[in-house]
Amino acid sequence: MNKTIIVSNRLPLQVKLTDSSIKVIPSVGGLATGMKSVHRDSNGVWVGWTGLTDEAIDENIQKQVDIAVKKEQCVGVNLTEDDIQNYYYGFSNRTLWSLFHYFLEYTEYDKHAWESYKRVNEKFAKVVLNQIEDGDKVWIHDYQLLLLPQLIKAEKPDVSIGFFLHIPFPSYEIFRTFPKRGELLEGMLGADLIGFHTYDYERHFLSSVKRIANKEVKFNKITHNNRIIKVDSFPMGIDYKKFEKATLDNQEQNKRQKTEIQRRLDEHLSQSKSTKMVLSIDRLDYTKGIPNRIRSFEYFLKKYPQYREKIRLIMLAVPSRSQVPQYQKLKRETDELVGRINGQFSTVSWTPIWYFFRSMPFENLIDLYTSSDVALITLIRDGMNLVAKEYVATRTRKDGVLVLSEMAGASIEMSEALLINPFNFEEIADTLKKALEMPIEEQRERMTSLQKRISRYSVEKWAEEFMNDLESLQNVSQYIKADKLTESKQSKIIKDVKQSKNTLLLLDYDGTLVNFTQKPEEAKPDKELFRLLESIDKNPKIEICIISGRDKETLGKWFAHTNYRLISDHGVFYRNNNEWNALEILKNDWMADVIPILETFVDRTPRSSLEKKSFSLAWHYRNSDLEMAEKRVVEINTVLTSLISNTDLTIMHGNKVLEIKSSKANKGQAVLHILDEKKFDSIIAIGDDWTDEYMFEDLPETAHTIKVGLKKTNAKYYLNKVEDVRSFLKNLTV
Repeated sequence: MNKTIIVSNRLPLQVKLTDSSIKVIPSVGGLATGMKSVHRDSNGVWVGWTGLTDEAIDENIQKQVDIAVKKEQCVGVNLTEDDIQNYYYGFSNRTLWSLFHYFLEYTEYDKHAWESYKRVNEKFAKVVLNQIEDGDKVWIHDYQLLLLPQLIKAEKPDVSIGFFLHIPFPSYEIFRTFPKRGELLEGMLGADLIGFHTYDYERHFLSSVKRIANKEVKFNKITHNNRIIKVDSFPMGIDYKKFEKATLDNQEQNKRQKTEIQRRLDEHLSQSKSTKMVLSIDRLDYTKGIPNRIRSFEYFLKKYPQYREKIRLIMLAVPSRSQVPQYQKLKRETDELVGRINGQFSTVSWTPIWYFFRSMPFENLIDLYTSSDVALITLIRDGMNLVAKEYVATRTRKDGVLVLSEMAGASIEMSEALLINPFNFEEIADTLKKALEMPIEEQRERMTSLQKRISRYSVEKWAEEFMNDLESLQNVSQYIKADKLTESKQSKIIKDVKQSKNTLLLLDYDGTLVNFTQKPEEAKPDKELFRLLESIDKNPKIEICIISGRDKETLGKWFAHTNYRLISDHGVFYRNNNEWNALEILKNDWMADVIPILETFVDRTPRSSLEKKSFSLAWHYRNSDLEMAEKRVVEINTVLTSLISNTDLTIMHGNKVLEIKSSKANKGQAVLHILDEKKFDSIIAIGDDWTDEYMFEDLPETAHTIKVGLKKTNAKYYLNKVEDVRSFLKNLTV
């Protein structure tokens, strides 16, 4: 039975060592809950670090740990203390975390940490590859493993790989500053499906792929290494039923016996009917905007003094990465701000901020959620923020108000919350006042809408949708409408050629026989190609015809020593028996009007160029910024469409080239001219471009038509790349 291999930095469990035993405690909540159907309820395997370094345990204990985690359907990746310091605390958290959250001032780049990051990703790859069997799928999680998808794809090209980033992906302008930007993108592009929490992150990623990696992007699909990679947004949810049930259980428990925290909360609330509590829960992290939140609360107390002694901010800051200097500084700043504000505003019976710097048991979190009138979440940047959703899930009485930063990924789907700019103290203070004074009817209306949406799109639903998308991507033939030219299908074509009296072999040039180059003139035939074509030409049954958009001077020069049929300029000129003839009588007087327009676009689009042919003009933008070039293509279409509306000219879109030519000539009509000259028992046509579709359409149904690359096509078959074309052609020489 096929399985899914889940990969994350840490395994969803804790390993505790005692003198006499090894105890494994499975994690609950969060990612572990979402992946339950993929992991626990099937024969899935979870790969990750156990939390124990190589130095902490000997070989005998390591074996016992391996056996213990295997019982939980997990496989450990062994890491050293150096790995943790440099890969995890170093590159992952001092570099990627700050970069992806837009904190360039905290972003450190250390070569040693980068090498450690690569080495650990390779360790993960080795463990995952040992687990993969035919038909398995791999789902990789988060920023610690950005290189892993490509490492696996390089060894197992047919395995289906999903990758999900749980933090923001930064804008192109931020990401482009990073020294190893290309390597990170290349690593992520090993996946077949790449997921983000929001469309904004998806959009930023696609922009970097186009502008840094120079990959072709159409809507949310990337063409890379002759694969189609889908990029989409999947907003992660929570275990809604768990929080809802815990709240109802908590209410029943409080009727019998209250926790110490609940008693203290009730004491505050009982002071007056107008007494309010505002909740703030976060990890102590600079991305959470905790100092700004405290300062904005101070501003609120100054602007609205009537709320003094009637409101309390309950702040729970969970310790995080306490050995990192930025976090130590943040802790000191937070402590000082809380102390100063409490010292400034406190009375004998009232302290404005209750500040907890620790983790709390789950039941105490429920106490805080259910007792607070307002949840104040003013983070500076966050991939999603599940605290906001947890607060909503616990409001079983449909009351309470969520004040949420618009910088949280969750804000996209939680529009009924009161959204604020975390840098605008005035707005935060006014919004907090609005929340405190909101009528109960409006609270219930907003909360009901939020709960309906959050309960529907739970963490289980999130995992299910991602896996369904990954499953649907496995059949690429549905997208391109052609079958892969497998070895068995190739054998049938070779057999057909051998049994036929004569075969016409139609070959496009650029992108089919040779790879594209930065400059078109550099894509000359190499010695290997000449030898390959010469070997095929020795077979008297096969006639070669190279059919290209190249001008006749270039094609004639490159293949002057051969007797192949040549068709140039997309079907304008035809060479047979070493004699060139025009298949269509065309004019080129229109060029004088179009050249100045295209030259304007060349000037406005850096690194683009204009190629002037005998009867067509080609604007090349292969080396340009693709985002800019795509906008220019739309502009050129708009300008030229009206100009050529009453002519026989047409605009053709090729592989990073736009060409204006007469519609009287195309590859399909040129091929039909050859078939009028001579009858062929068998026909093979291979091409990669949009212009080759005319040829595929006009050839007889019996022809073997082959598209190069993963694109929608009228051809029967497809091959991935130029190298595959040459491999297929070698079979014709046998």
